[in-house]
Amino acid sequence: MTSTSISSKIAMEDREDEGEGGGGISLRHNDALNPSDSFETGERKVEKSTVNWQNVDVDVMVKIFQSFDIVGLTSGVAHVCRLWRNAACDPINWKTLDLSKFESIFIKTPIHPFVFVASRSDASLTRLLKVSLNLSQGNTRSLICHFNLYLNDDQLAYIAERCPQLRRLVMPAWNRLTKSTICDAIRKWKDLESLTMPSLSNPSYLLEEISKNCNNFRELKIMGPCYFHLAESLVEFLPSLKILSLRCTLVWKDALLCILEGLKNLKVLNISHCLVVESWELDEPMVLADLNDESILQAASGLREFLTCTKESCPLCMRVAEDEGLIRWYKCEEGLWKQDEASSLSL
Repeated sequence: MTSTSISSKIAMEDREDEGEGGGGISLRHNDALNPSDSFETGERKVEKSTVNWQNVDVDVMVKIFQSFDIVGLTSGVAHVCRLWRNAACDPINWKTLDLSKFESIFIKTPIHPFVFVASRSDASLTRLLKVSLNLSQGNTRSLICHFNLYLNDDQLAYIAERCPQLRRLVMPAWNRLTKSTICDAIRKWKDLESLTMPSLSNPSYLLEEISKNCNNFRELKIMGPCYFHLAESLVEFLPSLKILSLRCTLVWKDALLCILEGLKNLKVLNISHCLVVESWELDEPMVLADLNDESILQAASGLREFLTCTKESCPLCMRVAEDEGLIRWYKCEEGLWKQDEASSLSL
């Protein structure tokens, strides 16, 4: 089934499921009082005033809905009346589709794709995407996914179809995505400027698609080791890259030098909390490079910002060293993975 037919199949069900919101995703909600309800204060009974919500200015409702998260916006508020639907669909509510608090229900497996996601988890996410992207009406500019949110091909194809103006994609987990679906999505995102992605053993296919289709692409964050082949591919396909973050991972010295010498337009490079590896042979201890090495400092002299960690006892540096450069974000404080010393890449 092609990605277009997959998207069409999902889209046919939008109206049917729109009122169901993110059903199946376990989140706690406080029960809301009806505006006409009365309640006991302990001393006397207080009557709440009745509000005619249809007479409220739409801009006021939009301002109220801006304080809602995605669960609140997809919980059925658009079905209350026409005014509420217009307010719920306002583009400002959907500029960013933030899924950073949603994790797949999964177990790790020893064979590709190395995770198995429960069907109910996929169903919940698909339903949430259908309602959200129907309300967004193509106005989403940024999509943020949790590092344990494992989208499948159908879901990514649907997002690409419904978010043609996407400019920023934060998607650290690609285990279940095929190359063809990723490339189809990139071809639709002509305005893409920023990408946060995992480290890939063969990144050339992706970077080539970006170079061909995304003329405004300017910043990249890679959450995983940076090998020489990855650095070579960056230099070959993204020579106009302005900002690159490789924080909290392994970076080989030859890859670092390749980036510094080959990306002539690079302005900001973040290698904070990284282990910069001189060499690491099988069954041999890791040999770390000195960041004060003259070759590195000379190559980095043309950057506006060369971001490294200078703290003597940095807890995050120690955690990266303990994990041998492959940091286990699920063991870290909530939201730590979103941070970045390159301000434009921080969430």
